[in-house]
Amino acid sequence: MHAGVWATLGPLLWACGLALQGGMLYPRESPSRERKELDGLWSFRADFSENRHQGFEQQWYRTPLRESGPTLDMPVPSSFNDVGQDRQLRNFVGWVWYEREVTLPQRWTQDLGTRVVLRIGSAHYYAIVWVNGVHVAEHEGGHLPFEADISKLVQSGPLSSCRITIAINNTLTPHTLPPGTILHKTDPNMYPKGYFVQNTNFDFFNYAGLHRPVLVYTTPTTYIDDITVTTGVDQDTGLVDYQIFVQGNEYFQLEVFLLDQEGKVVAQGTGGRGQLQVPNAHLWWPYLMHEHPAYLYSLEVRLTAQTAAGAVSDFYTLPVGIRTVAVTEHQFLINGKPFYFHGVNKHEDADIRGKGFDWPLLLKDFSLLRWLGANAFRTSHYPYAEEVMQLCDRYGIVVIDESPGVGIVLVESYGNESLQHHLEVMEELVRRDKNHPAVVMWSVANEPASFLKPAGYYFKTVIAHTKALDPSRPVTFVTNSNYEADLGAPYVDVICVNSYYSWYHDYGHLEVIQLQLATEFENWHRTYQKPIIQSEYGAAAIAGFHQDPPVMFSEEYQKAVLEQYHLALDQRRKDYVVGELVWNFADFMTNQSPQRVIGNKKGIFTRQRQPKAAAFLLRERYWKLANETMYHQSAMKSRCLENSPFNF
Repeated sequence: MHAGVWATLGPLLWACGLALQGGMLYPRESPSRERKELDGLWSFRADFSENRHQGFEQQWYRTPLRESGPTLDMPVPSSFNDVGQDRQLRNFVGWVWYEREVTLPQRWTQDLGTRVVLRIGSAHYYAIVWVNGVHVAEHEGGHLPFEADISKLVQSGPLSSCRITIAINNTLTPHTLPPGTILHKTDPNMYPKGYFVQNTNFDFFNYAGLHRPVLVYTTPTTYIDDITVTTGVDQDTGLVDYQIFVQGNEYFQLEVFLLDQEGKVVAQGTGGRGQLQVPNAHLWWPYLMHEHPAYLYSLEVRLTAQTAAGAVSDFYTLPVGIRTVAVTEHQFLINGKPFYFHGVNKHEDADIRGKGFDWPLLLKDFSLLRWLGANAFRTSHYPYAEEVMQLCDRYGIVVIDESPGVGIVLVESYGNESLQHHLEVMEELVRRDKNHPAVVMWSVANEPASFLKPAGYYFKTVIAHTKALDPSRPVTFVTNSNYEADLGAPYVDVICVNSYYSWYHDYGHLEVIQLQLATEFENWHRTYQKPIIQSEYGAAAIAGFHQDPPVMFSEEYQKAVLEQYHLALDQRRKDYVVGELVWNFADFMTNQSPQRVIGNKKGIFTRQRQPKAAAFLLRERYWKLANETMYHQSAMKSRCLENSPFNF
C-alpha cells in the first residue's frame, strides 16, 4: 500500500477493534434462529490507482459499485487472485471492493423483535464493511470471523433489500500477523513510477479476498450471546462445566440439557453457570485410539425472558466432547492415556479457489487423512475455517490450532503495537475455537526469530495471555532456532521443532539425518525437560520424477528422507518424542522464486490430491503406529480393518 494511505487510514484502523465485544458462536439454525447464505457471485473491483485510495476518495460505498466504474463477477468464498486471467490482479496489493445486493425475508425487516446480524467468515487482511452506504464494521486479521448487528439499518424503512459493500486490503506490514514489508523500487531506469512489491518471510502465497462464507442470520433481541464449556472426568463420570452469557435483557431464565447421540437427556441444569455430571460417560477419543472415537453430546440451551413486547425465547445447540488433556515431562495425555501425534501439516490451498472454502475439497482432504491413518494436523500457519474444526470434532482428528504468527523475524515486529495485535488475535482464536474437543493445543507462532532480544518478553506475554484465556489446553510455538538461543521455549508446554536435514543443508546426504536428528532431540529435552513434537520434516518431490539412487526432487528422495527420519523418531518416541507431522499434506502455491517450481512441492499428495510414493510409505507407518496404541481391543481392530492396509 502507498504510504499515504496508511497515513490517512492508519490511526482510524488501529483505533477500531481493540476490545473484543460479544461472543462468536457459530450461526446455527434453531427454532429461534434463521440464516441466509450469501455465497455466490459478488460484484468486484480492484483499486488500481497509484495510491490505492481512489475508492475512498470517490466513496464507492455510497452507491452501487457499477456506477463508479466497471466491475467483475467474483465468486465468494474464494481468493480473487487465480479466478481470472489478469496477471496484474493475481499479484495485486492494496484495496479491493466487493458488493452484493441482498433481499431479506419480510419478517426480518418488519419484526422489531428480530436481531439481524451480518457475519463475514474471513476477509484477508483488513476489512471495512458498509450496509446501504453506512459504515457498520472494521476488522484486522485475515483468518477469523467478525460480525455486525445491522438490525436498525434493515428495519428502518419499507425496503426489504440491502447493499453490502466490503473493502479489503491485503497489505502486510511489520505489525500485521503475518508480518510483511512494502519495498518501493525508485530507480527510474529499472522501475516505473510508484512501483512497489510486498515482501514476506513465509513460504506460501498471500492469497486474498473473502475466503470463507458470508451470511446473514437472526436471533431474538434477547439472545444467547456466548457459551463456554470445559470438560473433565471423575472415574466413570463425565463433568461438563458451562458458562452462558446473555445479551439484551437482565431478567431471564436458562435451562440446559445434555443429550447423547440417541437424543436422550443424560444431564440437565439451570442458570448461567453450572456443572453437569454424566454417569458412564462416553468420552471423546481421537481417531484410531478407541473403538468409538469422536463421541459428541449435544448441549441444548433454552432461554426465556419477559420483555415489554411479551415472552421471548432463544435456543442454541452446541456439540460437546467430554475429554481431558494433560502434559508431563515425557508424554502428551488425552483422557489419561498417552497420545502420539502422527499426522500432517496442511494449508488451505487449492487450484483456482486459492484459500477459498470448498466443501468437496474439504471432504476429500478428510477422506485422505483417514486413508493415511493420520490422527492429527496443525493449522499451519493460521486458523482454518470453522467448518474444518467441526469435521475434526466429528471424525476425531486432533488439532494443534495455530495463530497467523508466521514469519515474525523483524525486530520491529516485536514492539508494543505488534504485541497488542497478537494478543487480540489469540483472544479471537480462543473465543472461536474454545469449545472444540478436537483442539488440544494452541500454537502462538511458527518459526519466529525467537533468539532476538525482545522475543523473550514478547512470547512470555503472548503465551501467558493464551493460558489465562484457556487454562484447559497446553500452549506451544513452533521453532527451528538453536535450542541454546531460544528465548521463548521456556514458557511453552510442548516443544515443537521443525527441521529439514539433507534438504536445506547437506544436500543429498541421507546418511547424516539420524545422527543430526538424535542430537537435536537430546539437546532440546536436556535443556527444557518437555515433550517434543517433530512438527515439520520432509523434502520436495515433483510428481512423476524418478531417480535411483535417489536424488533431490525425485519421489524416491522424498521417500528416503522420511524413512531416515522415522528411524530416528522410533528411537525416541517411546521416551519423550510425542509426535511427528510431515511437511506437507499437499503441494501448495508460494511466491515465485528460483527455489520453487510453481509452488512448494513438499506435499505427499499433489495439489490435486493425488498420492506420491511417500503417501503410501506414511500410510503404512501411520497404521502401524495406530495398531500399537489401540490398546489391542479386538472390536476396535475389526472396525479399522476396512481402512487399514494390514491384517491385525
